[in-house]
This record gives sequence, C-alpha cells and structure tokens, in this order.
Amino acid sequence: MKPENKPNFTTLLWDVDGTLLDFDYSMRHSLRSCFDSIGRPLTGEMIDGYRRINDGYWKRLERGEVTKQELLSGRFRDFFAEYGLTGIDVEAFRRDYEAGLGNTYAFQEDALTIVKALQGHYRQYVVTNGVTAVQESKLKLSGLAEVMDGIFISETIGAAKPSPVFFDYCLGQLEEKDKGRILMIGDSLTSDILGGIQAGIRTCWYNPGEKEPPQEYRADYEISVLQQIYEVLGIFV
Repeated sequence: MKPENKPNFTTLLWDVDGTLLDFDYSMRHSLRSCFDSIGRPLTGEMIDGYRRINDGYWKRLERGEVTKQELLSGRFRDFFAEYGLTGIDVEAFRRDYEAGLGNTYAFQEDALTIVKALQGHYRQYVVTNGVTAVQESKLKLSGLAEVMDGIFISETIGAAKPSPVFFDYCLGQLEEKDKGRILMIGDSLTSDILGGIQAGIRTCWYNPGEKEPPQEYRADYEISVLQQIYEVLGIFV
C-alpha cells in the first residue's frame, strides 16, 4: 500500500519476535531440544498447547497482571500440569529453553536485507519485550544488532510494551524528538500498535495473516509483507 501525504520519517522502531525474526521457529526448535534432553516425547498438539499458554502469559504481562518472573516459570508449570508431565525441574528446563531461544533464529521474509537497505537513511531501533540475555544473543547472532542504532529491551527498562513507561523511556533516548517523524513497526496489536498509539507516534501493523483488527487498534499503516515498508516510507526499489 502507498500512503497518502507521507510523513517525513527519520526514525523506525522495530519489534523483533514475529516481525523481524520468526519466533515460532525458535520456540519450536528450543522446545524440541529441551524435550530431547530430558528424554520425553513432544507432540505437535503439545507444541500448540505451549504456544497458547505462552501467548496467554505474555498478554497478561502486557496488562500488568503478572511479573516477568511469574511468566517465565509459570508458563512451564501450567504447561507441564496440563499435559500431566511430572518429575521435571521447572527452573532447569526454563534456563535450557531460554538458552535455546537465544541461540536459534530465523528471519521473517528478507528482514535483514530490508533493515540493511534502510541503514544510513533512517535511524533504526529494536523495541522488544523479552529476556535481555535471550534477545541480545539472537540480535547479535542474526546480525541485526550491528545494523540497529540502539536496542531497547523490556526487562532492562523494567516495563513492557505497551506500557507508557516503556515507550516514554525509549522516546526519551532518541535523537528525534518530533513524534510525527517516528514510526513503530510490529506484528502485535496489543503491544506494538497499542503502545505506539498511546505514545502518540505513527504505527505500522505487520499483518501477514491479513486479519481484521478491532477498531481500537487501528494502525496508521498496514502491511502484509515486510517489503511493503518501502511503500510506507515512499521508497521505490
């Protein structure tokens, strides 16, 4: 899509998991590795169950209903209980899972090519909810860290998207002070888009599934493939 009256953006805030990187790939790979290490079978149904439980915990974190530590351990306690898995050290499993997430990555489409093409033309930052060690490892291994002008991680900041505390901190660190020239790009309506709306900056929803958003989460722009960000920015390649 080509926007009308294109703003003169200078600064791009990128979400990571589900936007630049394929979180589902890393999640499945790490979960399988952990189950292999403890000698337990893992079915596709169980992976879907973990995904549901994990997503639920992250939504609760966004709403301020649980702490990060409650999320990190609670998702596995609930998962093991739902599938009758006993005799597993939850904390050891959690640590191994997080290590696996940090060491495994796959790009969404040609995300690295896109951010490299934009490098030098826009200031680009990562804004992500997640465990600091996990996110820093993935960003370094993937090469995204060296492209970005800065990295903002919720665990380090002490607040998660969509909290105004998170966005106020990030915006306070940016060279660009004109909110009209800052664009938030992400796949999550409840963290990326809502957070951007509340912060008073423009938002671009990455919606590969072409879902219909609720009215309260209407982004300024919507793309179904990452390459369409060029059109949002008025770049023709």
